Amino acid sequence: MAVVTDPPYGLGRKMQGGTWGAKDGFKEMLEWDAEPPAADLVRDVVAAGDTSILWGGQYFDLPPARCWLIWNKTNAVPTMADFEMAWTNLDRPAKRFNAPVGRVEFGHPTQKPLPLMLWTLGFVPDGAVVLDPFMGSGTTGVACARLGRRFIGIEIDERYFEIAVERVAKSYEQPDLFVPRSAAAHQETLL
Repeated sequence: MAVVTDPPYGLGRKMQGGTWGAKDGFKEMLEWDAEPPAADLVRDVVAAGDTSILWGGQYFDLPPARCWLIWNKTNAVPTMADFEMAWTNLDRPAKRFNAPVGRVEFGHPTQKPLPLMLWTLGFVPDGAVVLDPFMGSGTTGVACARLGRRFIGIEIDERYFEIAVERVAKSYEQPDLFVPRSAAAHQETLL
């Protein structure tokens, strides 16, 4: 099993400036990202994966890592971070991905861009079931569908859960025609 996830970082109260954070649709982020998940939950989540990749890993008390994944945001605005970091349990050199911040198309204010998650899944062994216990709007599940991988997603917020279920289901219904797909490739979504 591989854990690929992006939990809340606990930065909601630190979002102060810029036009992005002032938009009405993102004010709820100040609340849901006010506290990070409990430290023991985060440790248990990453321990569950043979391969574990946790975006925002620098905000959590995790073991030292050799292979940090860096997303260099090529269009970052001055009031936001220029890059994001993912902690991994991989024993390989750190890697960087250059790509713009995507548009928030599915209602989740911290939605990761699909190209980033496709790149991230390239670090997961073929055949591994991918678990995202903080699936938000489902981008990791969509990436799994595109790559013909099995996916299990968990989301506590009912609104985001519904968005994710719809996105992931549509992606499995119409996978990438150029990616071989095993008969076992399917999606499971848990509440």
